[in-house]
Amino acid sequence: MSLGTAERVYTARETAAKLFCAASPTDVVFTNNATSALNMALQGLSLQGKQVVVSSMEHNAVMRPLTALQKQGTQVVTVTVNPADDKETVVAFARALTPQTAAIVCTHASNVTGEVLPIRQIGALATERGIPFVVDASQTAGLIPIDMQKDHIDFLCMPGHKGLYGPTGTGMLIQSGRFALKPLLYGGTGSESASWEQPRDWPEQMESGTLNVVGVLGLDAGMRWVMERGVERSHRQEMTKLQYLYRSLKSVKGVKLYGCTPQTWNHVPLLSFNLDGYNSEEVAALLDEAGIAVRAGLHCAPSAHRQIGTEACGTVRVSLSAFTTVAELENIYKIIVKISRKPLQMQKNVIK
Repeated sequence: MSLGTAERVYTARETAAKLFCAASPTDVVFTNNATSALNMALQGLSLQGKQVVVSSMEHNAVMRPLTALQKQGTQVVTVTVNPADDKETVVAFARALTPQTAAIVCTHASNVTGEVLPIRQIGALATERGIPFVVDASQTAGLIPIDMQKDHIDFLCMPGHKGLYGPTGTGMLIQSGRFALKPLLYGGTGSESASWEQPRDWPEQMESGTLNVVGVLGLDAGMRWVMERGVERSHRQEMTKLQYLYRSLKSVKGVKLYGCTPQTWNHVPLLSFNLDGYNSEEVAALLDEAGIAVRAGLHCAPSAHRQIGTEACGTVRVSLSAFTTVAELENIYKIIVKISRKPLQMQKNVIK
């Protein structure tokens, strides 16, 4: 039974390697989530006393580990992203690089605005300079095609529970093999048990302790479903629904939408907005009473909110999936229209 389970886990590595064009299934490490994967990459690269270049749209899963590393002498340089001009963004990254730059870290798409960053061009800069490129694919894995080799990605980090439709508590760190990492955890790996030294080979080097085997097999099922459905097809269908919601909310007086106009190529299916006269938490609470689940606040990404001017108030974020229906989006629109027309104290009567 143990051997059969190990074979199933290896099959999951093969699925991930195929989906993301990794060189080998053994380059795939299973983690608890994207945050674990990002910490393994950032803390494993030995960045103390060196420079790291990041985008202005990063999540706290990147910024908090780097802030901790700053106390050990790491210098963090933030590049302002221009969502309307990929060339300008790439030029800004190029200007930020120096001989002291030891890594580039970049989100593939903002979890606040949904805007996609030009990671292939940014990755090319890293390859030209021989430095690691770490990509946070939390919003894009399973939705936008990712080719680790063509995109010049050295460490690809992602959760399993979003666009890959796996269980919560799963994630992956996939390497290119061009750069070494120090393990974040040391312990039993099921291999080389006679040695007190941590194994040097992936994935065992990075997977100390018992794997979440049930979660991994669930993640494998999710990835297989995504591949059968088609990554580009899924993205296209979900973006069609997002564009419908964008147009609907844009027509509501008092609604402010954030980010560039969502086109299929430059966006993932999430949308942030605010409503005049309300803070984001109030709007989310009113939607919740109507049975609509959204998220409000800073979404663990204050850097992105600082760029779009919502650091003080946050935003209401609507996230779509393959199972979101047009009827559900119509309901969001109708409720927002009602909320926008009535004083706050009357809202509980309005939405019932």
